[in-house]
Amino acid sequence: MKFDHYLKTEDGQDRAYIDLTGLQTLWINTGTLCNIQCENCYIESSPSNDRLVYMSLAEVTAYLDEIESDKLPTQEIAFTGGEPFMNPDIVPMMIECLQRGFKVLVLTNAMRPMMRFQQQLVNLKSRYGHRLTIRVSCDHHQQSLHEEERGTGTWPIMLEGLTWLAQHNFTIDIAGRTRWDDDLNELRHGYAALFKAHGINLDAFNQKELVLFPEMDENAPVPEITTKCWDILDLSPSAIMCSSSRMVVKRKGAKKPAVIACTLLPYDDEFEFASTLQQSSKRVYLNHQHCSKFCVLGGGACSLS
Repeated sequence: MKFDHYLKTEDGQDRAYIDLTGLQTLWINTGTLCNIQCENCYIESSPSNDRLVYMSLAEVTAYLDEIESDKLPTQEIAFTGGEPFMNPDIVPMMIECLQRGFKVLVLTNAMRPMMRFQQQLVNLKSRYGHRLTIRVSCDHHQQSLHEEERGTGTWPIMLEGLTWLAQHNFTIDIAGRTRWDDDLNELRHGYAALFKAHGINLDAFNQKELVLFPEMDENAPVPEITTKCWDILDLSPSAIMCSSSRMVVKRKGAKKPAVIACTLLPYDDEFEFASTLQQSSKRVYLNHQHCSKFCVLGGGACSLS
């Protein structure tokens, strides 16, 4: 079967792999609890999913200390969830990272959990400026399709949070989806019209300011990636996210956090390393549908760089 053996593909070819070239981005999963439950959440977040529990300030600080002591080349700390602003330590964790000179990226649905921290966020923006980026999930420029994914009534609340960020001159970008098979050029034109209508100073044709993520379906047929595919696709392994990033999670009931290879595979033991960053610098074999469809063929990448 496909993706059945981490070294070989179904037809016996050598499976493609990624070596860590340097830890540029450390992702922190703040916990899988979220204020909403999306139709196709990459990580199955919901108001009841606590398979990944809240990370604490002390646990994050320990990884920042490891980066410093081991002189790792990490430039960016990124927070994802769940909804990061539901974690009670989110602002102290952001402050700790920013004070140490890291760029900070926070992924959010820009709804009520984020809006509880308006003054704290304004203070951080005033002090650290463009080193703080807020990425807002706006799945489509049409309200009906965004709410098809996120639920009825989510659009105006998201838009309120997004426009508040824009009005206060935060560095923001947008995460959209391609699940509806729109023409990508038309999709960007649609977002451009949305941004213009609401005074949001973003360039919809800039792939960093509007990130369009491919949809993931574990039941959809996707090819396995072999070592020969790099030349066929004219693609370098160093372009794949796990060549420069790792994510820290804390599983429910675990005594301490664990480092995993990918933001998209938090529940797969094959992609889990040990508890330290140093021990996580192992080779990653692309033995999952998401590796193929999202990262290699879909060109998906979550960090700022």
